[in-house]
Amino acid sequence: MGEFDYDAARRWARFDPKKTLARRADAELLFVDASRIGGQGLLLDTCVYIDQMQDQSPIVLDDLIAQRQINHSTVAVQELMHSVGVLNPADGRTIMVVAEIGKLIKAMPAHRLFAPDTEVLGRAALLAGILCRIQGYEKDDRFRALHDCVLFLQAGKLGLVVLTGNIADFDILLQLIPTGRALFYRRK
Repeated sequence: MGEFDYDAARRWARFDPKKTLARRADAELLFVDASRIGGQGLLLDTCVYIDQMQDQSPIVLDDLIAQRQINHSTVAVQELMHSVGVLNPADGRTIMVVAEIGKLIKAMPAHRLFAPDTEVLGRAALLAGILCRIQGYEKDDRFRALHDCVLFLQAGKLGLVVLTGNIADFDILLQLIPTGRALFYRRK
């Protein structure tokens, strides 16, 4: 995976605003709509898979996914597998959900499944730490922030756009790293 350049990562983190950031108005963000069906390849946030499994994705999102090059991250695989492990085996719904997650992961083409490299992982940890500090994230949010930061930086390194319904967190990431790309949607 390569060597990690600590000094370069610290220099890179000069964007630290040292203050809490607020979510911007929707008009300042890019949302999925019929006019944005074509474009760059997408890296899917885990919420996309979950929303589709729960039939919470809007039709325009499904159209977008059918038209664009879709890429997957091992971060999403990790989060989905965490769900498999955390679901209660005594709950009758678990068997069906676990089977759906299994089908979903098995359907990810190997040539479109990407693992973050050492640089992305190291810088994402630094970014997540800054994010947690300036936004006041607590325990559970810190774990989620780390995954979001890895996915965000991984998409940037691959030249992809993160597709997400997580508007609040990814808007803050875009404010910190304006060169990043995210396309948002709202659940049904």
